[in-house]
Amino acid sequence: MLSSIIDAFKVPELRKKILFTLAILALYRFGAYVPVPGIPFHEFATAFQDTGVAMTMLDLFTGGALSNFSVFSLGIMPYITASIIMQLMQGVIPAVGRWAREGDTGRRKITQVTRYLTLGLGLINAVGYLLLFKSPAYGVQFSTEVPEALTNIIIVFTLVAGTAFIMWMGELITQRGIGNGMSLIIFVSIVSRVPSAIFSSATLTNDLGTGIALTIVILAVVLVCIPLIIFVERAQRRIPVNYAKRVQGRKMMGGQSTYIPLKVNAAGVIPIIFASCIIYFPAQLAAIFNVDWLTTFANWCSTGWLNWLLTVALIVLFAYFYTSMVFNPEETADNIRKQGGFIPGVRPGTATVQYIKNVINRVTLPGGIFIALIAVVPTIIFYFTNNQLIQAFGGTSILIMIGVALDTMSKVESQLKMYNYEGFFK
Repeated sequence: MLSSIIDAFKVPELRKKILFTLAILALYRFGAYVPVPGIPFHEFATAFQDTGVAMTMLDLFTGGALSNFSVFSLGIMPYITASIIMQLMQGVIPAVGRWAREGDTGRRKITQVTRYLTLGLGLINAVGYLLLFKSPAYGVQFSTEVPEALTNIIIVFTLVAGTAFIMWMGELITQRGIGNGMSLIIFVSIVSRVPSAIFSSATLTNDLGTGIALTIVILAVVLVCIPLIIFVERAQRRIPVNYAKRVQGRKMMGGQSTYIPLKVNAAGVIPIIFASCIIYFPAQLAAIFNVDWLTTFANWCSTGWLNWLLTVALIVLFAYFYTSMVFNPEETADNIRKQGGFIPGVRPGTATVQYIKNVINRVTLPGGIFIALIAVVPTIIFYFTNNQLIQAFGGTSILIMIGVALDTMSKVESQLKMYNYEGFFK
């Protein structure tokens, strides 16, 4: 793998893309420590330490930007939420569904609407956070050197501008860098919390030796689980396809056998990200309205048995939903028929479509259950141990990090193959 990284930097075009991606991610991490104007940094940091589990998890996905109340406090969550809404609208609103089938033109329309929706959600979240942190629960005193109304406008405008800037950086990485920009931003946010989590885990108990031993055990378990997760992430169910021989001009065409690769976890980390956004959406509402019963409900959704059940159900649901969005059995069966192919033992047409649907359903269920268990089990352990390292290295975090890393490495490998270099996966 090290030699492959060296080869990647030998290719000028690929080297520029990698360095560009790293520069944008470094800029994102810098912005996580730039406080919003008018915020008493130390006073706010002290007040944030007593927050509930919901706010702690939101802070994890912002890479600590929320606990610093920086310009990137809203993180990538407004964009992810807007993307979820647009995905759901494709099956509800016919016009949006037509856009999704129009190719690049339709995708540009969906992207434009997603951007406007992101800014709207960012505005709502910014106002909510402002009201929450000014409430008696936090009691943060903002700057009094300027009128209060002007301070509020500056804070809200800065937070919304930070969200727009993050969205722009993510799209830049996708277009000019390596990998999916939004996924990489989430990846960096989670990884950035790992060092502090390791330190907190080692000093959790009064006995430093016990804390260090417990931290080593947790890291060892994580290292053992990573190969298993990678195995499932790359597992496939291959549907065989045969092509009949036919004469085309003076050549004999066809006669070969191939297969349709169906990944066990075709949706990747998308169900995890979507489920996390839905589960912690009550926490965002609680931040907006600052109502006691809503705050209590948000904490219930963020921890305990309700959180575990919701996580499993939503991950499996989104696994099916996203797989159905990216894989069309009718289109696949029609393409096989047009090319003179057939699945052995299955009639062409409706029978082929139904066969592919059945295979997808059977493959998606164990894949969805697996990633749901990986996401929930560490959360249960954290609930009973209160170990910060388990929270940072929870199943959701691990799956996101591994999924994004595999996706990025695959894109680097595809670039390397263009220049006849061996890739990461040999």
